[in-house]
Amino acid sequence: MRRIGLSAREPYDWRWIFGWRGWRDRGTIAVCAAAAICAPISSEPTKPTPLPADTAYRLSGGDRLRVTVFGEPALTGDYSITADGILSFPLIGEIDARGRSIGEVREALRERLGKGYVNDPRVAIEAISYRPYYVLGEVNRPGEYPYAAGLRVDQAIAAAGGFTYRANRGTAFVRSSDDSAERKVKLRKRPVSVLPGDTIRVGERYL
Repeated sequence: MRRIGLSAREPYDWRWIFGWRGWRDRGTIAVCAAAAICAPISSEPTKPTPLPADTAYRLSGGDRLRVTVFGEPALTGDYSITADGILSFPLIGEIDARGRSIGEVREALRERLGKGYVNDPRVAIEAISYRPYYVLGEVNRPGEYPYAAGLRVDQAIAAAGGFTYRANRGTAFVRSSDDSAERKVKLRKRPVSVLPGDTIRVGERYL
């Protein structure tokens, strides 16, 4: 009978103890466990992919921001912009955020906090969620949908259940939240980006 090694110079022969199948299964478990132990663990919450740098994104009601005031944990947190475009912040009260960029709101906060509340405030802001977009017209499930960065018009239509049999599949109309006019987009050409608050309308085809 073969003796099981008990020293560093005579290691266990796990294949003999468990059989080849047991060795294979346990090897898989060991590899997975090692990967889980070695993988970095982040305590940070999942962040959305930022909007493309070339988009002049303007904040509005429904956007949610993470505001960090360095050295001031009582002021650091997540804040929502109201339907009226107002950001309410401790100590300084309300800031009108509608139509402003994140950088403009950051500077407004920094300026207000520096007026007797925080000495030389350092402020960082990032968007953690965006206001929804809307899909109307000849789609199977028209309505409001949560926005995800990088969204395209064709993906938005797919999220709304796709085209009805009456739909014009080659053209859609997009209206920005800060614009009263629609713009016509060709769906079979290059992809068209969607921004938070956009309304997408699919028209009816004409025979």
